[in-house]
Amino acid sequence: MESNQAKQPFRVAILDMYKGEPNQGMRNLREMLERFALEKNLALQKKIYDVRGKKEMPGLEYDAYISTGGPGSPVEAEGWEDEFMALIHSIILHNENEVNKKYVFLICHSFQVVCYHFKLAKVCLRKSESFGVFPMHKTYQAKHNIFTHRLKDVFYAVDSRKWQVIQPDHEALRFMGAKILAIEKERPHVPHERATMMIQFTPEIIGTQFHPEAGPKGMIFYLTGEEKKKIVIDNLGLDKYNKMIEHLQDQDKIKYTQKTIIPGFLEEAVKM
Repeated sequence: MESNQAKQPFRVAILDMYKGEPNQGMRNLREMLERFALEKNLALQKKIYDVRGKKEMPGLEYDAYISTGGPGSPVEAEGWEDEFMALIHSIILHNENEVNKKYVFLICHSFQVVCYHFKLAKVCLRKSESFGVFPMHKTYQAKHNIFTHRLKDVFYAVDSRKWQVIQPDHEALRFMGAKILAIEKERPHVPHERATMMIQFTPEIIGTQFHPEAGPKGMIFYLTGEEKKKIVIDNLGLDKYNKMIEHLQDQDKIKYTQKTIIPGFLEEAVKM
């Protein structure tokens, strides 16, 4: 039955960083936003901006901004980065001076670009591509954080990247007021540093190096493709590959992350 209560408008800009490459991320985000608006009785007004393909950029007219993952280097300029970071700075300035806050969620490529811009950590190529389902570890700062308190201490997420954010500069993080909320799983047998996987840059701006929008269906499609299957098996072995397929079918793993992180962010954004 339709509610007679007037719907609260909720304006969301999706910043598409995929540069025209096929992906599951945009579909997942659209579905997630529409489902959230329906559940919360919101009048959703969303618009997609092709940031890297058409150099489109929103202004400050939105309540929330979700900036996606995407291909390529986060440290080599393509011509859109200055305007993108100008938007981030404008939102930070707005939030410092206005009561009605604007919220930003940064995913993978967008997260790496912002970390590089603010010099919060080292952003570099990985030795090999990371692709699959991996455990993420909450930090102490995440336990009572508004965005992450619902997450388990160890939760699972989809990771798909050739670049990485490592060696966080803790002095730069403190100066900005940023907090590391999740890190990569420790692997004592592998001589590589743990990546920084989730940061709250400001009270209203958060980002992940993994893909919290990813769902089991799309990932099973990707993981069973010959190219991605080979990447995982070559890097991690057949047993780990089979375990990833199991995790995708487990409601407490990827589905849990998908239902928790971005919906929790949207809840805070609606409060404004």
